Amino acid sequence: MEGKKISDSSVLMAQLMSPEDANIAGNVHGGVIMKLIDGAAGTVAARHSRSNVVTASIDRLSFHDPVFIGDLVSIKASLNMVGKTSMEVGVRVEAENIITGLVRHTASAYLTFVALDPELKPRSVPPLIHENDEQKRRSREAQARREMRRQERERENS
Repeated sequence: MEGKKISDSSVLMAQLMSPEDANIAGNVHGGVIMKLIDGAAGTVAARHSRSNVVTASIDRLSFHDPVFIGDLVSIKASLNMVGKTSMEVGVRVEAENIITGLVRHTASAYLTFVALDPELKPRSVPPLIHENDEQKRRSREAQARREMRRQERERENS
């Protein structure tokens, strides 16, 4: 199977936050942001694998700053690492006040997806081609997170 570059599947999605996305104080619900994160990351995984994918795990979803009604939320998502059937996607969420132009890093997360064949069984995915040192570093860090998840599963099952 031929490898693919990270840039071949990366996405940038943007959405203006509306009153239905927020509580009565005007703060956008964390669940709205989580849904946007999962959607963008799933798109990356599906583009890379060219198949249906399912979310296997979400690691370290961190909220750094609130998002408000009227903010333009941008979600940047790209692959960090690819295994045999799974893929880790890194996501960065930024909110822009479209009046002042101020951009804030509001959330980040790592999500793991599994590619599925038509019978809903895991299927192999193309290897990842790293083009620079930053991509190689992100892949090494993703491998370390993968190993931590494996060890955690072993502790839970013992």
